[in-house]
Formats: sequence, C-alpha cells, structure tokens
Amino acid sequence: MTQQYLAGELSMLLARLQAVATNDPAMRDVVQLRRGAETGPVTALPSMVVRALVLTDRLCWDSLEQGDTMAFTCQAAICAELRDFGICAGLLEER
Repeated sequence: MTQQYLAGELSMLLARLQAVATNDPAMRDVVQLRRGAETGPVTALPSMVVRALVLTDRLCWDSLEQGDTMAFTCQAAICAELRDFGICAGLLEER
C-alpha cells in the first residue's frame, strides 16, 4: 500500500469517528488528528493511530458513563476498525 493510501484510509476512519464524537473537545481533537493525517508527514501515521485509539477509548468511556449505548456501539466499532487498520497497515504491532 502506498503511504498516501494509508493517510487517506486513516482520514476516512477519523471522519467516521468525528461523526460520533459526543462532545466539542473530542470533536476538535478528531479534527486535529484528521488534518494531521491528511497534511502531516507519513512518518507520523503510527503515532496518529495510537492517538486516535486513545481518543476513541475516551469517547467510549464517556458514552458509557452517560448511558449512551448507541454512541458507544458506534465508537467501539470504529475503535476496532482503527486497531485492525493499524495492525494490517504495519503502523501498530499486534500484542
């Protein structure tokens, strides 16, 4: 896969996450990550995937605390896709 393809795929996943962000600070964080994926150096993609996973985990916990199971379900699915993408793209190590 080309590095541009990986950046585009990460951007698409982050766009989906942005759509299910439940608060403004998280939405701003997702927008910043997405901009970085689209315009930053490809060498930063691994750290962006890690940051996206941390952010998604935080969103999931927030949704659970608020009792918003619909948002949690969507966020958890995106989290799993981000993890799988990171591993398959060689941006994360499988543990």
